[in-house]
Amino acid sequence: MSLRLVVVALILTTVLALGAMAWRLILPVHPPSAAAPAASPPPLMLSYLTAAHALPAGTLAREEDYAVRTAVSSDVPAAAIIDTPAARASLRGALIRRYLDAGAAITPGDILRPRDRGFLAAVLAPGSRALSIGVDAVSGVAGLIWPGDRVDVILTQQMDAAGLPPGQRVLGETVLRDVRVIAVDQEIVQGAPATANVAGRPARTITLQVTAAQAERLAVAERLGRLSLAMRAAADAAQPAPFDGRAVYGGDVSPALAGAVPAAAGRVQVIEGGQRSEVTFR
Repeated sequence: MSLRLVVVALILTTVLALGAMAWRLILPVHPPSAAAPAASPPPLMLSYLTAAHALPAGTLAREEDYAVRTAVSSDVPAAAIIDTPAARASLRGALIRRYLDAGAAITPGDILRPRDRGFLAAVLAPGSRALSIGVDAVSGVAGLIWPGDRVDVILTQQMDAAGLPPGQRVLGETVLRDVRVIAVDQEIVQGAPATANVAGRPARTITLQVTAAQAERLAVAERLGRLSLAMRAAADAAQPAPFDGRAVYGGDVSPALAGAVPAAAGRVQVIEGGQRSEVTFR
């Protein structure tokens, strides 16, 4: 009985083995699918600053003088200034050191920033000087003068000489004409308002570009009386207004002063012993 069971078990095992082999032959064998290739990362893009138009050497650049170009990082010119808010802020009013064609990438070697050493000396025209004068809200045109503007300097003084008629005791005259403003307080940025440093505070000093002779004239004028600035129109550069150089007296402005007569001088006789003298009070 046991022998029969053993034979039956062997037969069943053989049949199952043969069936499994036949099943494998019938079903197609699918190789494992290859893993999909990983997607390559997109190229890194960078934005850098360029010249919006041709910029001659000596230009005090404004915001509109810069443009932005975006390119693959590998195509960005070497040393080009990358466009960031901090970079734009530092370039406002920068001095262009060499001629830049429109579209040329801007590099640190092409510019001199307002806070860089030697910036003011580089801004000055050859042979000129920088001289500062004190101003207030009125004499400084209410803080509306910007670096790059051109102004006249007017001197107003009170004449205390005895015997002068009332109409000639106050006079005004233009001591400098068509001079360039290069700084307002410590702001040397063209196109920046005079109160850019401290909002609401009028400018206290204006720095002008003058010749050596004009610097001496301006220094003397500041001791004589009050200096005021008169803004010049932008069109004056092409069509300068005529100027006769004549001083304007109080009598030229006020008919009342022009017709005023000096008060009669008072005289007193002084007797000292046997000597007599006369003192005149004006």
